[in-house]
Amino acid sequence: MACFNSEQSFVALPDLHPNLSRPSVFGVVIGKTDVRGFPDRKNIGSERYTFSFTIRDSPAYFINAFAWGREEYIKSLSESFRVGDCVVIENPLVQTKDTEREEKFNPITPSYYKLLISENHSVVRIRSSNEMDTSLRSLLHVPTKDSQDYYSLGDIVENGQSLDGKVINVLAAVRSVGEPKCFTTSDRRKGQRCEVKLFDETVSSFAMICWDNESIQLAQSWVPRETVIFASDIRINYDSFRNSMVATVISKTIITASPDTQEANILSSCVSEYAETALDEENDKQSKDSVNLQSIGDVYTVQQLKVKASQFEDKTSPVYGIVYAYLSMLNVDVDVGKIVRNRCSRCHYLINESNTCTYSFCNDMSSDAKSVTTSFELQVDLTDHTGTLQSCNLSSNVAEETLGCTVDKFLTLTEEQKTALKWSLLLERSKIYLKMFLSPSGRNGLRVNLLSCKIADPAEANQSMSRKGST
Repeated sequence: MACFNSEQSFVALPDLHPNLSRPSVFGVVIGKTDVRGFPDRKNIGSERYTFSFTIRDSPAYFINAFAWGREEYIKSLSESFRVGDCVVIENPLVQTKDTEREEKFNPITPSYYKLLISENHSVVRIRSSNEMDTSLRSLLHVPTKDSQDYYSLGDIVENGQSLDGKVINVLAAVRSVGEPKCFTTSDRRKGQRCEVKLFDETVSSFAMICWDNESIQLAQSWVPRETVIFASDIRINYDSFRNSMVATVISKTIITASPDTQEANILSSCVSEYAETALDEENDKQSKDSVNLQSIGDVYTVQQLKVKASQFEDKTSPVYGIVYAYLSMLNVDVDVGKIVRNRCSRCHYLINESNTCTYSFCNDMSSDAKSVTTSFELQVDLTDHTGTLQSCNLSSNVAEETLGCTVDKFLTLTEEQKTALKWSLLLERSKIYLKMFLSPSGRNGLRVNLLSCKIADPAEANQSMSRKGST
C-alpha cells in the first residue's frame, strides 16, 4: 500500500471494521456525486446536506464515503477536491452497509462497510499531487470491474431495446465533448447537461449524457479521439427522440479514463487509426454539407493563412476564409488510383483490389449492407503573390465542380484530355473558399479543405489583391 512521509499511521481499507478507535484512512478519489439537500426530520423547516465519494488505496479495494452536515460545511468540503485527488479521512464512522439497498444507487464496492463523515467528529484533508505516491496515482487507470466484462458500442446497438434501462459496463473512446448547457426545470431548479460522443471499432458515434457537475467536469478533461474510458455501471436507455440507444452517467457510475488494460490498449490503437481517416472523412463531408459559403467573408493571403495556422492551439476552432490564388499543383494526369478512391460506405476506409474493406474491424461488424463509394481525392497547392499553401484537399463534389466533370466522365478521358484539363485550371486565378483546422492526419498536423474553387472575376480579384498588396 502507498504511504505518505508522515508519522500518522493509516488503516488499509481491507482492514477496516466498526470496532476500530479513531481510524485514519487515505486513498485516491475515483468517483464523486453532487451535493444534495434533504429536509431535516429532527429540525422541521431546515435541511441537511450530503454528497458521497469513492476512495481507493489498492487495485482490489475501494470504499464509499458519505459526508453529512450543514449546507456551508458540505458545499465547502465538496468543492475542496475532485476525482483524481488524494484525501485523508480522520475518524470516520465505519458502518456495515446495507448491500442490497445502498448498491442500488451507489458504486458497488468490495468492502462490507461504508464510511460516514460528520462535521463534528471527522476531518477530511486533501493531499497535494506532489505528495501523492506514484502507485496511488496509477490506481486512477484501473477499472473497478473486470476489464473483460464490458459491452462494445456495437453490442449495445445490436441488442437494441432489450438493454433499455439496464446498467452495464462500456469500453469506448471519446469522439467529442460538448459544452455544458444550463437549464431551469419547471419547479425552478437549476441543472446542467453535457453530451459526450463515444466511438469504437464498431460504431462511429454514440451519445453519453452527463447530468451532474462532477461527471461534466471530469468529461471536460478528456481529449477527443485520444481518451479511452471504461464506464462501470452506466445506464443504457432507448431514446425515442433520437431513435437510438444512449448511455447516461448515474450515481453508481465510475469512469476510468485511459484504463491500463490490454483491451483498452488494443482499442486505443484501433481508434487512433480510425480517427485519422474515417472521422476526417466525415469532417470533410460535414464541411461541404453544412457550411453556407455566403456566410464566409474574410479574405486572406496565403501568408496570412500560414500565420493563422502557426497560432493554432489544441482546441482552436476551424478558420473559414477566401483566398484568390492559382492552383499551382493539380496532378490529374497521374495514376488514376491516386486521385480516385473507392471507399467503404460504412467506415470510409479504402476498398482494395479484391473489393474488400481494408479496415479489419469493419469486416467483423454485423452484416449490415455496405456499398462502395467512388470520389475524387486530390491534393492541390495554392499560390498567390505571398507564397504557397501545400497539400490542400480537393475532393468529392467540390472536386467535380472544379474540374467540370464527374468521376465517371473523368475515367473516360484520354491522357491528352486530362493534361488539357489540368492546364486550363493552372493558368487561371481562382476564388477559393476554404476551411483550415487541426488534424492528426494532415500535413504538419493541419488540414485545409477546399469548399469551393471557381475562376475568379478579374475585377473582383484585382480589387482584393490591391487591398492585400501591402501584406
